[in-house]
Amino acid sequence: MEKIRNIAIIAHVDHGKTTLVDKMIYYCNILKEHEKKQELILDNNDLERERGITILAKNVSVTYKDTKINIIDTPGHADFGGEVERVLNMADGVLLLADAFEGTMPQTRFVLSKALAMGLKPIVVVNKVDKPNCRPEEVNEQVFDLMFSLDGTEEQLDFPTIYGSAKEGWMTNDLSNKTENIAPLLDAIIEHIPAPKPNPGTPQLLITSLDYSSYVGRIAIGRIHRGELKEGMQVALSKRDGLVLKTKIKELHTFTGLGRQKVDQMQNGDICALVGIDGFEIGDTICDVETPEPLDPIAVDEPTMSMVFTINDSPFFGKEGKYVTSRHINDRLQKELEKNLALRVEQGSSADLFTVYGRGVLHLSVLIETMRREGYELQVGQPQVLFKSIGGIKSEPIEEMHVDVPDEYSGKVVEMVTVRKGEMQNMERKGDRIHLEFLIPSRGIIGLRTNMLTATAGEAVMTHRFVEYQPMKGEIEGRKNGSLIAKEPGTAFAYALNKLQDRGRFFVEPGLDVYEGMVIGENSRSEDLTINVTQSKKLTNMRASGSDEKTKLAPPVKFSLEEALEYIGSDEYLEVTPKSFRMRKILLREAERKRGQKINY
Repeated sequence: MEKIRNIAIIAHVDHGKTTLVDKMIYYCNILKEHEKKQELILDNNDLERERGITILAKNVSVTYKDTKINIIDTPGHADFGGEVERVLNMADGVLLLADAFEGTMPQTRFVLSKALAMGLKPIVVVNKVDKPNCRPEEVNEQVFDLMFSLDGTEEQLDFPTIYGSAKEGWMTNDLSNKTENIAPLLDAIIEHIPAPKPNPGTPQLLITSLDYSSYVGRIAIGRIHRGELKEGMQVALSKRDGLVLKTKIKELHTFTGLGRQKVDQMQNGDICALVGIDGFEIGDTICDVETPEPLDPIAVDEPTMSMVFTINDSPFFGKEGKYVTSRHINDRLQKELEKNLALRVEQGSSADLFTVYGRGVLHLSVLIETMRREGYELQVGQPQVLFKSIGGIKSEPIEEMHVDVPDEYSGKVVEMVTVRKGEMQNMERKGDRIHLEFLIPSRGIIGLRTNMLTATAGEAVMTHRFVEYQPMKGEIEGRKNGSLIAKEPGTAFAYALNKLQDRGRFFVEPGLDVYEGMVIGENSRSEDLTINVTQSKKLTNMRASGSDEKTKLAPPVKFSLEEALEYIGSDEYLEVTPKSFRMRKILLREAERKRGQKINY
């Protein structure tokens, strides 16, 4: 038992978790020399690599001084809270990573509060001490204050601190003494993180994660809490609803390095994968057949946002995607529910409408982006915040938001947030930037990022996390500008776009196909305007000199998926295909939209 350590690595987005795990893998010689070319080994899906964030928790194990260290890399984003809670169940201690310049950030607080509440022992790693303007000692003090405010126990507050640079591959206990490698960190893990306590008795394992293999189907992953498991053993699967099913372990795997290895039996304290268990869900318990004693299932935070998913019924449907029917979309969402704990799906008013509930715009947009890359075509509606009635009072989710901006833009940011019912909690200077903290309704955050980046010339760095439900804060005004809508289907011409430039900003370039009802730009005024961009220049045999000067068009505005989701109005859909995003009105024909408006009046 002494020879196992289970640790989770927690930190804010982009503070260097995955890079640090890479260095541990290299230092313990798990990869051969010729395989060392690849950076960020654990960010193994394309989305994670592109965005530089961890979305799915991963397990690896390294062996150092005859001790097996199981490392769990966790997401730093509050939107993936469901992932974090699951994996902390497998750990005995945590490595808390903090950037030596930025210090503790809102997401660090979110994950750390969960870890401390579970009684896990922390080791603090102040990373990126090679950065200019860094302040490692100050950050260490900050971490202590944060743990104190989160009600850490005396034992948790007596944490060891390691300084270093994961990127350069060195760690040290003493800042004045720079070392050559990351051995001090591994020594600290063995010394300070407790080994799992011996816990003999009937077997118990909580399923906290799952894997899938096309050969053997779904594989259950979890930590053995009590007793031991053997290959071929008869066990009971205890479900969340109290149902107990008999099943058999066909194969037992342990994590070694980046892969898994088949073993005959495993003791409590180790993390293992079980092959052959059917019909399980995350949060179920594997226990003894004769006397089943289930563990408490994992509690997961409630969703705070919903979005409508529906089939693509625009005139361009089926041109770019492989899976376009409601059955395809339904099957894919059901598959996602198996492993995405914080997600909920409900059938909408018709067979091809689904309401999907999640933790935030990022959580839902990662799902949409993944589906798009797999060849799905779908349409999604405007994100809606979920309201609750607490004690008879209508309440809404409130988020804590941190914004870092250069000095000259701080006034604009405060004004924008205040208009959206945000309240400033704190303001401090960090170098030549101002750090602002607000409490703001989730409704106010939708669409704020795009406007804030425009107002601050792209300089604002904004992060937010859900805090609690509070009584409604009153009306928040939405998008001020109306949409420019295509009047006829066809190809957009430079000649037509040039003539209409004074109407607003365009989202389309010349040569792009458009259809009736497609949103092709933003009106400079508040109402929607239907325009014809498919009109070409009539050529005559009479030519006036100088009338054919070259058209100068402003470049079109391009949206990322999150920006588009935050931009669309309540009467608009975002059409998502493997190749493009298009905004459109739900009612494509102008006559239908006008009829709808009259009924509303």
